[in-house]
Amino acid sequence: MKNWIQKAIHRPGKLHTDLGIPKDDKIPITLLNKIIKAKEGDIITNPTTKGKKKIKVTRKLEQRAILAKNLKKLH
Repeated sequence: MKNWIQKAIHRPGKLHTDLGIPKDDKIPITLLNKIIKAKEGDIITNPTTKGKKKIKVTRKLEQRAILAKNLKKLH
């Protein structure tokens, strides 16, 4: 099971498109933390200059942010 994580990610790049950040740029950790701390249905303001200014937090967006934060720890 060399490449197990590739099979776990069903829609690569979906978090980038939801946040309006190009796939070449990294997603700031401060934005991920703010998404994770927010409640479902909240509209948060982006603390960085990358991507959309206002983001509506959904459960799926929160799950993707948690996965992205955990994968950053692996790398």
